[in-house]
Amino acid sequence: MKNRIFMYLFVFAILLALFLYVNSDKMLASKENEIEELQKEVEMLQGESEMLRDSSQTLLLDKLDLQYFSLENNEEALSYLDEFSLDNPSQYIADKLLETNETRGDNPLVPYEGMNGPMKINKIKVLNHRWIIADFSDGKHWGELFIRYELKKDLGIDFTLVDHLLYAKE
Repeated sequence: MKNRIFMYLFVFAILLALFLYVNSDKMLASKENEIEELQKEVEMLQGESEMLRDSSQTLLLDKLDLQYFSLENNEEALSYLDEFSLDNPSQYIADKLLETNETRGDNPLVPYEGMNGPMKINKIKVLNHRWIIADFSDGKHWGELFIRYELKKDLGIDFTLVDHLLYAKE
């Protein structure tokens, strides 16, 4: 009887060892597959990371190109405006130009009558200490203005329309 119990225990131990061996072999294979998939994913993400780095560098260069014609980046124009002691000259000039929108009806600087409402200036880009590009619209029709301005000693500004463009509605 004792021999049979030992024999059953021996067979059970062999089966348990066989089960653990097969199970660990399958687990090892699945972990190796998982490692390979993760390595492929890492390589793919590294490629995307490089692509994003290139894109961000391209965007930075584009931004620098766009800022070239800007009062904030023009030292000569800013030195001209130093005598006025303005904290943010671009914003001050843009605010003064937007004040021309407060008149009833069309903006006096826009040479077109609004067909869908009054023509008002929407966006402003101060190029330097003399020039502004502005966008205007009546909600349906739009165009652009090229404006010359002069900042006076009393911080008043004279705006002079140099050129204008109304886009044709298609």
